[in-house]
Amino acid sequence: MPRIFEKYYEEVCSHIYRIIPVNETCEDIAQSIFLELWKKRRNMDIRTSIGAYLHKMALSRALNYLRDNKKHKHEPEESLGSYHIDDNPLRKLMDNELHAVIQRTIDKLPARCRAVFVLSRFEGMSYQEISRALDISPKTVENQISKALLLLRSAVQNYDRGKPE
Repeated sequence: MPRIFEKYYEEVCSHIYRIIPVNETCEDIAQSIFLELWKKRRNMDIRTSIGAYLHKMALSRALNYLRDNKKHKHEPEESLGSYHIDDNPLRKLMDNELHAVIQRTIDKLPARCRAVFVLSRFEGMSYQEISRALDISPKTVENQISKALLLLRSAVQNYDRGKPE
């Protein structure tokens, strides 16, 4: 069992980090996965590779964490990437406000929708890759992306009109 931990710990953390980019949270979730694996080691019947099993557990735990902790926030710089803002103070303020509207909207998405959106837009995964990673159909991935984009468009339109999102 120690070899499994040594071999897969960083990989499990990496899978979790794709959904929850907070190191401490990723490590806590990963450790709980390996603790559960250790406790149930005599009764488990793993029908796939241990790597695939741990990957699925990591994604499931990350999604559960998002569902259970809806107040979880990404750091804006991490989640939306860096971009150039000119030196105009008013432009900077407007860009920061728009950035905050987008981030709040993403944070309000249902857990699965948010995970699909983050994996697609920030991790660059294809619909097929997301489908396999989350064990959902490609059509469900497409529907979740459409739902997220619709909500983001609405929030941005409301922002442009000066309405709260």
